[in-house]
Amino acid sequence: MSLPSLSRLAVRGVAVVIVAAGLGGCLGRDPVATGSLGGDAGAAMSGAQLRSESSSLGEQFEMNPGDAAVAIAYAHSLRGLDQTAQAVAVLQQSSIRNPNDLGVLAAYGKALADAGRLKEAADVLSRAHSPERPDWRILSVQGAVADQLGDFGSAQRFYETALKIAPGEPSVLTNQGLSFALAKRLDEAERILGTAAQHPRADARVRQNYALVLGLEGKFGEAEGVLRRDLSPEDAAKNLAAIKRMISQSNSWKAIRRAEQPTAPKAGPDAT
Repeated sequence: MSLPSLSRLAVRGVAVVIVAAGLGGCLGRDPVATGSLGGDAGAAMSGAQLRSESSSLGEQFEMNPGDAAVAIAYAHSLRGLDQTAQAVAVLQQSSIRNPNDLGVLAAYGKALADAGRLKEAADVLSRAHSPERPDWRILSVQGAVADQLGDFGSAQRFYETALKIAPGEPSVLTNQGLSFALAKRLDEAERILGTAAQHPRADARVRQNYALVLGLEGKFGEAEGVLRRDLSPEDAAKNLAAIKRMISQSNSWKAIRRAEQPTAPKAGPDAT
């Protein structure tokens, strides 16, 4: 589920990152990790490469707007260029032409969430898989959307169901821990994020969120130690200072809520 807006991990800046699990093949190179629904879209490509790919896919989409795979790939490239509204439009059109394509619906729901159209996202994502064959990745994104809507109880139910399907999945645990943090249940948030951070497939975004929660609890030494696993001592200190500044603001919790947005994780063995 893009939680900055919580936000994506920046090496030189602190950001709360909801690791929204990648939605299987439907999000292309998008992350699963819920850290980025794969990594950030287009993170492995230069701007010029991404623009070139997007232009090519756009031409293919215009020639055959009914091709679901092309629509998903095109929308993914548009998100990588921060053209979220255009990605939503492409997937909306594709969903009309392919109303029963679960991959299109999953990508469409994620794009709507990225655009802040949360209630629409919740509706579309609910149709992107079935109770008989639930997808833990989609469940995790649904949880992230529910968190942004302030419905922490529903969010936790989504995460719990996802974890029954994918026990110990770090991206889901991260979203679950952040949900508890948003609900100001910091002891539970620390416990769950600590478990997620110890997972062999946990990435820097997971540890960044763990450090944030430790900071919220005033455990700054521990938080800096976690940050140093991925950053230089100088950058870890800068990130810790950013966490302290956020905590010192009277509206810090409101800011975290506003910043939260479902993102996707780095593509792992379950993502394509």
